[in-house]
Amino acid sequence: MTQNVNSLEEQKLSLSAKLVLPMAYLARQCAEVWPDKTALDSALQQGIVVMPLCRLAYALDPSGIQISANVSAEAISERFFGQDLSQRPFMTNVLPSRGFILSDVYVSRGSERPTVTAVLAILKNEQVTGFIAADFDLRDLPLGDAPHQAAPSWRQIKGDPAIRQTVFMQQRAISDLDQHIDDVIATIDELMCERGIFHVQIHFSSSRATLWSMDDPFSYRVHVLDEIINPAVCLEFRQQAYPERATVQPQQVRKVLEKFRQLREADDTIYLRSGSLNIINGIVGLTFSCDGSHYIPADEFLSDECKF
Repeated sequence: MTQNVNSLEEQKLSLSAKLVLPMAYLARQCAEVWPDKTALDSALQQGIVVMPLCRLAYALDPSGIQISANVSAEAISERFFGQDLSQRPFMTNVLPSRGFILSDVYVSRGSERPTVTAVLAILKNEQVTGFIAADFDLRDLPLGDAPHQAAPSWRQIKGDPAIRQTVFMQQRAISDLDQHIDDVIATIDELMCERGIFHVQIHFSSSRATLWSMDDPFSYRVHVLDEIINPAVCLEFRQQAYPERATVQPQQVRKVLEKFRQLREADDTIYLRSGSLNIINGIVGLTFSCDGSHYIPADEFLSDECKF
């Protein structure tokens, strides 16, 4: 999967470039007073002022024991002095022998927020004598405004093991929606191609459909069978042009819905419980009676090579 230029890795590279000089300054200041706690707290307090976006800084000995206070731009906290951080995510990977590295994203125990930590090696006589850790809250990093985009691919996700163990003891019950499937397909095709519905999820077993509209994408509407088979439901959504940014062609919508019907009726033991289609990102979602789920690009779903 690929991301655009606003990926987290590129943001980490940008942050690293901004930290080179402040970290080098901090390394010199801390090395001169190491391991005196009072002097270290003072050095960290001076260093954090010139460190872009840093939320918290603290010193660790080579084994991961904290030997300073927690120092932020606002305060010095003695609460965590002496704690063992050797098993925290930023200490369990390869540690720097000089300079600093940025950790992977993890959840901070203190802030309970996604965090990246810069780990700086402190050298004395060319030997690593400890580390400085500087925490950066992910929400403070200057991520770009453009959304991340990933190339769609087929994903299969296992569901509840308890359901899988009893799958061969069950048999599909014909639902009210199954008995009106022609009307359901016709109505949803109209809603998606002519009425601005960009995402639909059809719950075959419970005879309902959930709709997301281009006019109100942050909300969804649940319609039971009597509503979804009534053509008047179309009047609840204004007529509008098929969205230009859609990756699913209008003529493919009904083909996807018809294939849902095939998967629903193909087997009485392993059968489709719900199916979804998003015409913007082009993803088809499927959940089966065994509780397994698939997410597939619509083109691939409609291809002759797609077998279940």
